[in-house]
Amino acid sequence: MNFLTRKRRTTPAVIIIALIDVLIVLVIFLLVTTTFKQVPSLQLALPASRQALKPGVNDNPPQIVTISSNGVVFLGANNMPYTIDQLQSQLTALAQQNPKLKLAVRADKDAPWGRMVAVMDAAKAAKITDISAYTKETARQ
Repeated sequence: MNFLTRKRRTTPAVIIIALIDVLIVLVIFLLVTTTFKQVPSLQLALPASRQALKPGVNDNPPQIVTISSNGVVFLGANNMPYTIDQLQSQLTALAQQNPKLKLAVRADKDAPWGRMVAVMDAAKAAKITDISAYTKETARQ
């Protein structure tokens, strides 16, 4: 009797180090090519206008005053609320530093109109003459 003896195969060697290197390269590629969505901390529903200006049109960007739907006033990019008196003193200081200061009011469409008027009065008291408002563009038909 002649029995066949089979040669045992050697198990293939998986080189884990090379797989980890490839995985790291893929992760870096995904991180570099991914664009992250910037979500503002204060959500506003801007009123619509057919004459809305595109953001970034100006070379000299304006100072932004934000009015939320419940009437809270914010100045610039910080998330600190201001009273109208504090806002007026801040705007006066900014206008003294830059006499050509532009002011843009970004108010929620449900913001109280009285708060908007108070902000405009504070800006005029600070001797700021260039005041505009942010709106969103309506869909054209």
